[in-house]
Amino acid sequence: MAPRANWKGYLRLSLVSCPVALFPATSEREKISFHQINKKTGRRVRMMRVDEETRDEVPYENVVKGYEVGDGEYIEVTPEELEAVAIESKRTIEIDEFVPKNEIDDLYNVRPYYIVPDGDVGTDAFAVIRDIIASMKKVALARVVLTSREHVMAIEPRGKGLVGTLLRYPYEVRDAEDYFADIDDVKISKDMMELAEHIVKTKSGHFKPDKFQDRYEDALKELLKKKQAGEKITAPKPVKESNVVNLMDALRRSVEAERGSSRRPRSRRATTRRTAAKRTARGSGRRRAS
Repeated sequence: MAPRANWKGYLRLSLVSCPVALFPATSEREKISFHQINKKTGRRVRMMRVDEETRDEVPYENVVKGYEVGDGEYIEVTPEELEAVAIESKRTIEIDEFVPKNEIDDLYNVRPYYIVPDGDVGTDAFAVIRDIIASMKKVALARVVLTSREHVMAIEPRGKGLVGTLLRYPYEVRDAEDYFADIDDVKISKDMMELAEHIVKTKSGHFKPDKFQDRYEDALKELLKKKQAGEKITAPKPVKESNVVNLMDALRRSVEAERGSSRRPRSRRATTRRTAAKRTARGSGRRRAS
C-alpha cells in the first residue's frame, strides 16, 4: 500500500509551477508505544476533561481555547477569531530565495518532507526546479502553510526528488550564550590533546546509519517477549563506574583500552595456515642442507 500524502499543492519558482505532494521523510510509528490501563481490570484508561477547581467533567462543546495573561486569568479565543487571523492557504510552496546550505544552522531544522510530483502533469517543471537548485549548489527557501500556520521550508535535491525541511523561526531558537557563558576557559596541555587525538583516530570511521542499534527498543521487545511467555523479569545489576579523578590518567587508560580492543585474536583457520607454512619451510630447509 502506497503511503498517503500529508499535503498536496503546487511548487512554484517565479512563473514556473508544478503539482506536488509532501510525504513525511521520517517516522516513529515503528517504535514500541504503551497505553495506560487499569491494573485491576486490564482495560484502557481514558482521560477526562475536568475543571481544575471543581473537578467536574467538562462537556467537549464547552472546551474553548484560552491564552493566559496572568495567574489564572485567560483571554478566551473563539475558532471564528482564529480563522480571521489564519494565513490563507494557497496550497503553494512559494520559493523566495536561494542561500548557501552551510549558512543554515542545524538548530533551525525541524522536520523533513519528501517532495514528489503529483501525477504526470508538470513533471518537466518539477525537473527544471530540481535541477536548477542542484546546479546552483544552494538551498531554496520557500513559504508553505501547513495546519493554518505559515512555515519556512529549505528545499534541496535528493535523488530524483526533493527534500523540504521545515525551519524554526528565530524566536524559537534559544541563545547558546545563556547556557555556555559560565563555562570556564580551560587551556589543555599538548600531551592531553595528543592522547585525545589518538583515541579519536582509533574510533574514526564513516557514517553508516544501518549500523545504529536501538538497544532500548531491542530490550523492550525482549521484555515483552518474556512477559508473554510468563517469565520473571529481574533488573540487571548496575554497572559500577570507575571513579578516575586525574584526567591525564583517564586519557592514558582510554588509549590502553582502545589498543587492547584492536588486538583481535587470530582466527583458527589463519593460525592453522601459518603453522602449516612454517612446517613446509622447515622441511624445505632440511632437504637443501642434505
